Amino acid sequence: MDRLTFLGTGDSMGVPRVYCDCSVCAEARSGELNRRTRSSVLLESGGKQLIIDCGPTWGQQMERLRMRDLDHLLITHAHYDHIGGLPEYADLCRWLRKQGNVYAPAEVLQSLRSFFPWLENHLVYHEVDEGHTFGEWKIHPWRVCHGKNGFSYAYRFSKAGYDWVYCPDSIRLNEEEKKPLYHLNLLILGTNFYQEKANPMTRSVYDIVEALELVEEVQPEKVYFTHLSHGIDLAAVADYRLPKQCKLAYEGLQLLLSP
Repeated sequence: MDRLTFLGTGDSMGVPRVYCDCSVCAEARSGELNRRTRSSVLLESGGKQLIIDCGPTWGQQMERLRMRDLDHLLITHAHYDHIGGLPEYADLCRWLRKQGNVYAPAEVLQSLRSFFPWLENHLVYHEVDEGHTFGEWKIHPWRVCHGKNGFSYAYRFSKAGYDWVYCPDSIRLNEEEKKPLYHLNLLILGTNFYQEKANPMTRSVYDIVEALELVEEVQPEKVYFTHLSHGIDLAAVADYRLPKQCKLAYEGLQLLLSP
């Protein structure tokens, strides 16, 4: 049976923040309930493995799972917290004398070439603008609003009556951007804070209050919030009064993907 594992559930800076002594960061340094590396998930299907996003803590995530190899990597957008581990992945491929496969829309791959012009010595880039397949999964990418940070891509995975979406970085989605979020068995959505007080036009990711409005509109069967900052405390989840179909993701959480 296909399985999804949350490798990382943190926002762009991770938790704990090196400069911060808030209660969430303090707990993350000791009890580790709230310790969060950069957001990423592992899809296992038909004996193959696909990781979505490769942030600067990718190596830690691989070590935690004792994974020593990887053939397939899907990227949502070219921001450091989602691509900072690519040189390390390329080094793995160099050491193993193989070429890894990196999948992303063309404009994301162009950014990777600009940031890391040497990576294609060890990695093969595949454009997925028109869709992609992984095993029996059909993967549909679409561009989503990332607020002041520009744009990101979300991915909808479909297989034999089961549909799920991975959308870690988005905010203020318009009607066209929301269309692939309907009729889902599972939605994985990025939410930095419970209720962020900053000027809306300076922000780049939904908060939980806003995300719950989106969930009410598109009605997925299950929802997991990821990309969590130090403004989210897993020890206080009851205080957030989430609907029963909504949960906060944590690192190591595994989900079976089946109807």
